[in-house]
Amino acid sequence: MKTVSLGASRPSAVSFRMPTRDNLVPIRVDIEVDGQRYRDAFTWNPRDPDSEIISFAKRTAKDLKLPATFVPPMLQSIQGQLAEFRSYEGQEMQLKEKLCLSRSVANLNGAVNLQIDLRVNNTVIRDQFLWDIGNLDSDPEEFARTLCDDLNIADPEVGPAIAVSIREQLYQIASQSVSIMREKVSKKRRAPEFSSNSKAVNNAVDLFKYFGSKGSVIRKRKEWYLYEPVIDVIRNEEAGGDGKEELNSSSRPNKRLDEVKEASLQSL
Repeated sequence: MKTVSLGASRPSAVSFRMPTRDNLVPIRVDIEVDGQRYRDAFTWNPRDPDSEIISFAKRTAKDLKLPATFVPPMLQSIQGQLAEFRSYEGQEMQLKEKLCLSRSVANLNGAVNLQIDLRVNNTVIRDQFLWDIGNLDSDPEEFARTLCDDLNIADPEVGPAIAVSIREQLYQIASQSVSIMREKVSKKRRAPEFSSNSKAVNNAVDLFKYFGSKGSVIRKRKEWYLYEPVIDVIRNEEAGGDGKEELNSSSRPNKRLDEVKEASLQSL
């Protein structure tokens, strides 16, 4: 069977963006006003005009019967997260090459380990998996839908919550890569003879040291349990405010102004 060498892949510099097919920013809002709490998680297109944020905040408050005092902090939260994302745009980040797969082996140098640990309504899901950080055609939303289908998860809010969690982790990796590139440029200016491009993003999983010159996507039997998803369904009488933080109920990808549904509104 043909094998693929796991020698160090050369990282390529690209302009900052989400390392996915759609350049969508994960947004998380958690606001408390006058004893009421609004929580939500969704994605937003950074190219959309800020006027849509204003319309969205007003529409959300109206649909959920929230006081008008929720609108300003909601605006501030969304605009602040978008401003942070936009501050990275135009700067370079490094990505490993897209994974090159054969029938059962791969160059895994560009893989990162992502972990999911969420409670959505009455469903608790924990999982971990390798993600191809160099594949700019990857789709967290499609992955989440497929995962929920495979695990027979019926709650429609779980898939979007998984997708947002994946995007948050990828966003962190991408932004850290920008910082690493800045540091490299700074070192080159101070001492060019010590500059090097041999290191990848700190979060990347360097599987070469585990597999040597060849690697397989087939895991060892003793490691299977590490990558098995865990699903728990909490009964209504067991669900409460204690314990793990709950992400509910309107977490969904790419929220649109005409798709605002019921979000988390809690009386404290």
